[in-house]
Amino acid sequence: MGHSLKILRRTSSINVRKVLWTCQELGIDYQREDWGIGYTPTQSPEFLALHPNAQVPVLIDEHGVLWESNTICRYPVSLYQRHDLLPAEPAPRARVEQWMDWQATELNPSWGYAFHALVRQNPDYQDPQRIQAGVQAWNDKMGLLEQQLLKTGAYVTGDEFTLADILVGLSVHRWRNAPLEHPPYPAVEAYYQRLSQRPGFKTFALDGHN
Repeated sequence: MGHSLKILRRTSSINVRKVLWTCQELGIDYQREDWGIGYTPTQSPEFLALHPNAQVPVLIDEHGVLWESNTICRYPVSLYQRHDLLPAEPAPRARVEQWMDWQATELNPSWGYAFHALVRQNPDYQDPQRIQAGVQAWNDKMGLLEQQLLKTGAYVTGDEFTLADILVGLSVHRWRNAPLEHPPYPAVEAYYQRLSQRPGFKTFALDGHN
């Protein structure tokens, strides 16, 4: 399938890396334009015309412009009919999307304050009580993932790798490498080692990203 794809991005963004890993799993090529911190500002009129929220990633192809990273991930997987990553049947697809949405709406917000304080070392995020609360919230969400992985014994939704594992896997990497006290979650650790065998995880997580 011929398909011209452009991604506006910066690889320091975890939301960009989930899109790039998805493209790697699909084996598709794309043009790259760097925007955001360290590059052309996303507040420029040119970028805002594409994405009014001024965030990366943005995907552009012959069908138009897409933003919101989870939507972007779903799009090429559906376009290339990779039903192993995102099933066509409603029930199994919903299970994958449930964990994709959990990563975006529950797991991601839990780490916000602690990540900026401990990893980014942002001086505006140095309230000890809020750091402690943030670490607890982050660990609690990872505990929920631990329980799910104990049930499946492999990947987030079952025996097979899906699109949900790209999103959740990058988040696990961020948590595992943050300088905080990590509860012993053996199923999460086994999951991390399992993901480490995939080329996309090596490129977009293990190779110096957080």
